[in-house]
Amino acid sequence: MAGTDTSKEFVFRPSPAIILVEPQLGENIGTAARAMANFGLWDMRLVAPRDGWPNPKAVAAAAKADHVIDRVQVFDTLAEAIADLTLVYATTARSREMFKPVIGPDVAADTMTAHIGAGHKAGILFGRERWGLNNEEVSLANAIVTLPVEPAFASLNIAQAVLVLAYEWRRAALSGEPLPFDEDKGVPATGEEMVGLVEQLGDALDRSNFFKSPGKRPGMMNNIRSMFTRAGFNQQEVRTLRGIIASLDRRHERPNPFRVKKGE
Repeated sequence: MAGTDTSKEFVFRPSPAIILVEPQLGENIGTAARAMANFGLWDMRLVAPRDGWPNPKAVAAAAKADHVIDRVQVFDTLAEAIADLTLVYATTARSREMFKPVIGPDVAADTMTAHIGAGHKAGILFGRERWGLNNEEVSLANAIVTLPVEPAFASLNIAQAVLVLAYEWRRAALSGEPLPFDEDKGVPATGEEMVGLVEQLGDALDRSNFFKSPGKRPGMMNNIRSMFTRAGFNQQEVRTLRGIIASLDRRHERPNPFRVKKGE
């Protein structure tokens, strides 16, 4: 999905840390960083990455999510990576032989939103590409987060799993705020502007003999007025529509340069 607005700056909101345990491929680190950036996360922590750090392949795969890549922290052990966190979730699609609460990503996001909102820190663990997290690593988490995947095909790429959790975090953290571009609807048209639009259209329709039966004109105009009002036009849209109506209304005053005469 394209649409990055380079005129806007990234907002570093308090957010959960994304912890990748022994990631093997730089490309997966980079695509996970990109997924984080998509939804406003920026705190990436790596535990003993196989190919070390920094990793040029991760930088390339991050697709300019430099604000995430530049802040990556590397730790030798998972215990060190989560030392400052007071809420930790482990992602896994496999059952474990231990008692751990198992929750979905929506519940995890809602809980982390409240936890971080109270001034605490939280993080989400993601395991190795080939076999995920081991039981000892899962035991360090407060709960297990699992996705409602198809049991017969439950394996997710790291970046995919990060994307789902990052999306849920964003949904919960910004609940109630407008979606992107929702604020760009323009200034709503006033009642006076809507009345003027409908009256102009009605006059133009009269001149074109649209109303074959004068008795039906009031009802049809009410339907048109209701339709336009329901559309929720902004001021620019009303001006555009009025310009269109005026142009069509004047069409009989000049020849149409696009009309092909018979025989030509």
